[in-house]
Amino acid sequence: MFYKGKRGGDYFADVLVERAIVIEVKCVERLSKEHFAQCLNYLRASGLSLCLLINFQRTKLEWQRIVHEFPEQESLTELKPGSS
Repeated sequence: MFYKGKRGGDYFADVLVERAIVIEVKCVERLSKEHFAQCLNYLRASGLSLCLLINFQRTKLEWQRIVHEFPEQESLTELKPGSS
């Protein structure tokens, strides 16, 4: 992970599929806001937009699909005042 152009640390997702989807695997009584926040941090740090948060502890599989969309560079340019 980089912050202001300097390396700030490493993060390790449980599974990265085709450099497009982060899969975070848990084995807890129930998924919490902290687990959700961890996935969002992975998405922000990696620049990816899709994470599957999966909990194997319960008798029925518990999962959440987390999508974090990033604006495209072209969209940002279009939003600037005075650009035509």
